[in-house]
Amino acid sequence: MPILPGTPAPLGATPRRDGTAFAVMSAGDVVTLCLFDAAGTETRLVLPERDGDVRHGFVPGVGPGQRYGYRVEGPYDPSRGARFDRDKLLLDPYARAVVGDVGFEPAVFGQGNGDSAPFVPRSLVVARGDSPGPGPRHALADTVIYEVHVKGFTMRHPDVPPELRGTYCGMAHPAILDHLRALGVTAIELLPVHQNVAEPFLVRRHLSNYWGYNTIGFFAPHHGYSAAARAGILGGQVQEFRNMVAALHEAGLDVILDVVFNHTAEGGADGPTLCHRGLYDAAYYRLDAAGGYIDTTGCGNSLNARHPVALQMVMDSLRYWVTEMGVDGFRFDLAVALGRQDGDFDATSAFFDIVAQDPVVSTVKLIAEPWDVGRMDSYDIGRFPPLWSEWNGRYRDTVRDFWRSHEGLLGEFAERICGSADLYEAAGRRPSASVNIVTAHDGFTLLDLVSYDTKHNEANTEGNCDGSNDNRSWNCGAEGPTTDPDVLALRAQQTRAILATLLLSAGVPLLLGGDEIGRTQQGNNNAYCQDNELTWFDWDNADCDLLAFTRTLIRLRRDHPVFRRRRYLTGAAASDLRWFTPAGTPMTDTDWGDPRARSLAILVDGATGADLAADGTRLVDDDYLVLVHAGWEPVTFTVPDGHWEIVCDTFAPDRAEERVCATTSSNPRSVLVLRRVPPP
Repeated sequence: MPILPGTPAPLGATPRRDGTAFAVMSAGDVVTLCLFDAAGTETRLVLPERDGDVRHGFVPGVGPGQRYGYRVEGPYDPSRGARFDRDKLLLDPYARAVVGDVGFEPAVFGQGNGDSAPFVPRSLVVARGDSPGPGPRHALADTVIYEVHVKGFTMRHPDVPPELRGTYCGMAHPAILDHLRALGVTAIELLPVHQNVAEPFLVRRHLSNYWGYNTIGFFAPHHGYSAAARAGILGGQVQEFRNMVAALHEAGLDVILDVVFNHTAEGGADGPTLCHRGLYDAAYYRLDAAGGYIDTTGCGNSLNARHPVALQMVMDSLRYWVTEMGVDGFRFDLAVALGRQDGDFDATSAFFDIVAQDPVVSTVKLIAEPWDVGRMDSYDIGRFPPLWSEWNGRYRDTVRDFWRSHEGLLGEFAERICGSADLYEAAGRRPSASVNIVTAHDGFTLLDLVSYDTKHNEANTEGNCDGSNDNRSWNCGAEGPTTDPDVLALRAQQTRAILATLLLSAGVPLLLGGDEIGRTQQGNNNAYCQDNELTWFDWDNADCDLLAFTRTLIRLRRDHPVFRRRRYLTGAAASDLRWFTPAGTPMTDTDWGDPRARSLAILVDGATGADLAADGTRLVDDDYLVLVHAGWEPVTFTVPDGHWEIVCDTFAPDRAEERVCATTSSNPRSVLVLRRVPPP
């Protein structure tokens, strides 16, 4: 089988009618394309052409479904960032699909341990398909994000056929789409779906990386979530993913991918050589002067965000998922690592500049996890560029502490629920820069947050030493499961109050999938390695009352623009947002500074200074009064002049449409929402 020279093709494998063009980036001396048949027989062809570090060639007769990989010959000198080894079969960093899994035998590690080909997956040539096209692309101010795991969400759903559970097809099933539509969320944020592998230490413990934050293929949908791949259809995961995206779009949902461009699955120097390390170590990874891996991710390596090769791969991947796979945005795991061009975090680094100028990537939702690990500047909330939104860790911590009655938080709580202007306004950013989180995949579920004082991660086999100790949780009087009706009632109160806070705050709310039905992980706050019923949704025991309450809150937010302000209120418009004590008097500095104060009335004028819709229409709304009370005893609120109607009471969810005039009683640990109505 000849391999022919030619004009450099796009990186990856580009099939044509008469064959396939292969192109890969490497600084090695010789790059060999390795083709495999179904029996595993290998044919080696040296790529004949070189343009800079791009090695390329054309192979007639090769088409979609072809398994392949690369071998690279060159010096093995880690101190100079060179780890070339012809015995290592390497994945194509631009592969659109991957088949097979890693066997962590000695051959995949280090040098001189034999041929790794029997123990590593293959890249696949994939035909180009039709993109699903963009989704609804809801404005950020109108967005409610639902964070969910493809497998865990669908694995136990009784209405999803067994052969589709845990797959992209399962996500597109009508039963799943019906739940999402009825819930009212506008965007699905999927935990990593890029091709990933488990860490060797997890495999030795008979566990897996369930969350998937260990990427090895930034262009390939993970084959473990594909019903087509399960059925033996080579590369079928690509079209299956596109079909899922199209179905979610049809249901009115944007699709956001959680992406892991801070490190790869190859880990540190003692990790496996699967792809990037063997092709171009110094380009893909940050190295110190001695060739050691710089690690600000806690995973053994950090992607080299200053090198053109790594930056090109990241940007090519992002564009691919938007233009060819139809996704509508990205949440960047440990995003600070991408801003470390010269070591310290810099919001004007090359990566952020390139994103801002890119005509495709700059138009989608961009959400940063604004921290990494191990550096003095690892917590960079509020420092990202204007295009970006951020997971607001300060919102999470404040809301959790406020509802477990920590003192001195009233002012901080007010700042957070109004969009965290102290973090974003000075840079000209909007409230939508704040993605408000209370719970997420990493940490307790909402039910566990009100059911456990401490983590219970024994199933992870790390002696309960993994996972955060800073949970800011409260078990409401009993640790874990209980039959005590008073404890259960208090937990339900806490849950509803926290959900109301989240869904009525300015900014972009993120709802952890399953919190709306009372999902528990039995106190495990780091369930990254639990691919089992501990993490899969228990649909049979869903809390239907909580689900109905959550739907009501999301509908309230959707129907009333006063709860999803597009801008911070400044100047005269700022007077539209007024703060009162329970006695009905305006809050003073003394009131804000009272460490024992746990009650607040918030009056929002829905007409004055209204936002403008895309067509210029003023988004006029009713006036609302939100009564927040985190105290232990009932309190009487004096309400402003006029007539008010209860639209939400987290203490008594069935209480609605009751008229209020002059005063109203608020029960302990509750949020009460009133709407101004005409006199009877």
